[in-house]
Amino acid sequence: MQPETVLAGGRVVDGTGGPSRPADVVLRGDRIAHIVPPGTGHRTTGIGGGGPAEVIDISGRVLAPGFIDMHSHSDLAVLADPGHEAKVLQGVTLEVVGQDGLGYAPVTDDTVEELRAQLAGWSGTPDLDHAWRGIGEYLDRVDAGAPVNVAHLVPQGNVRMAVLGGEDRPPTDDELDRMRAIVARGMAEGAHGMSSGLTYTPGMYATDDEIVALLAPVREAGGYYCPHHRNYGSRVVESYQECLDVARRAQVALHLAHCHVNFPQNRGRAPEVLDAIDEATVRHGLDVTLDSYPYRASATYLGAPLPSWAQTGGTAATLERLRDPATRARILHEIEVEGTDGNHGVPMDWSAIVVTGTADPGLSWAVGASVAELAARRGREAGDLYMELLVKDELRSGCLLQVGNEENIRTIMRHSSHTAGSDGILVGAKPHPRGWGTFPRYLGHYVRELGVLSLEECVRHLTSRPARRLGLADRGAVHLGAIADLVVFDPDTVDARATYDEPRLPPVGIEHVLVAGEFTVRDGRRTDRLPGRSVRRERR
Repeated sequence: MQPETVLAGGRVVDGTGGPSRPADVVLRGDRIAHIVPPGTGHRTTGIGGGGPAEVIDISGRVLAPGFIDMHSHSDLAVLADPGHEAKVLQGVTLEVVGQDGLGYAPVTDDTVEELRAQLAGWSGTPDLDHAWRGIGEYLDRVDAGAPVNVAHLVPQGNVRMAVLGGEDRPPTDDELDRMRAIVARGMAEGAHGMSSGLTYTPGMYATDDEIVALLAPVREAGGYYCPHHRNYGSRVVESYQECLDVARRAQVALHLAHCHVNFPQNRGRAPEVLDAIDEATVRHGLDVTLDSYPYRASATYLGAPLPSWAQTGGTAATLERLRDPATRARILHEIEVEGTDGNHGVPMDWSAIVVTGTADPGLSWAVGASVAELAARRGREAGDLYMELLVKDELRSGCLLQVGNEENIRTIMRHSSHTAGSDGILVGAKPHPRGWGTFPRYLGHYVRELGVLSLEECVRHLTSRPARRLGLADRGAVHLGAIADLVVFDPDTVDARATYDEPRLPPVGIEHVLVAGEFTVRDGRRTDRLPGRSVRRERR
């Protein structure tokens, strides 16, 4: 007999956006077996072959579906860190990895080390064997036991690197066929779609026509396209429109990654982006969703603002250019005066870029301060100091970019296509607090304190809407027969505590988290359970 658990006396916010209701929820094994009036859950236990029940009083608390992180960089963390408290303590039960066109699968013997080096500022270099090559093999590793469930996207930059290396040129017809075959293999192995990172090398070298061609296997498998688009600054509206056009041409659903409208010149322009989405939805029948995180700062690796031409050929070639005085001067002119494609066409404000972590402990003096502040302390030109950091840390440093607009953040999170994605980078001495605070910050700051969303609507954004995008009928909502991925929280106290100064502080108010009916958090503390598994898309 399967054991039963009764979560008794709570208020169920079921994820659909409908009104909350008091109920007892009875779990049998990994599923929801009964939802009954409060005080009656214990009477259902044993019905249908259930084993002895444990009754847990959650009076005064909200019971909701587990939160789905639609934009995660936990690719290595879910394998290397059994605790994974950054996400588990937030109530996250499913993360989508393989984001921004770059990831750790699929890889080849020739690309695995280059990608590890390129992504060190996102994921660090934990002690893993990296023996897998395909997405299916990576997900098999997850199936051995993980802190959360994991879904995967095919990263377009990985695909391009496997065939073209770091070259900035169009593929031949044969090379394009080879890339399509890699995407098709990833989809067959359970990927939910394809991501792109069109401000990161080598994905940024692809034209829209190339992207459309690569999306053919995604369409055939019923997946979606998830672009980090080409420009969040000087051409932000036009770049979002390009994503809509690509999805329409490819006839695939679209999920816009970290949909923010950043930089001072774009203050108040979020409605233009949302109007374009609404028009594409109404006029062309496009299926569009998006995700965002509730913070003004963005985060990436420190070398991301470099112009694309300077990054051609990979890490070693980039470092060689940065060491050459004439080439370095050209790069700095483009960054500071012209605005590079790596910095979204906006000339660099050195006070807006903050170092979050370095791989070389000897550079720890740089962590937590902006490039402008560091240059002033050392009597240096900011651009020269920036270049020095890149070279000395071999492009492995991380950074924050303080370029967001609060009014745009609030406008976007109200939209009917909105979901949540932490975009959480969990490495570095002072990483972005979104990695530890995204989901409770929505519930505490934006729901309870500001009233930007109702509790029921916010939970819908965090649960059923992303589940629908992923095609998951048995997750993302509290209903009979659903997989028991659940979170119990106190609506009066739930909140993020992570800050830019102390980014790893755990949230408050989240008391229980269950994955497939097993407690990953109990009474606010991480258990030792690893019930997370891969969530693979079945081909339609």
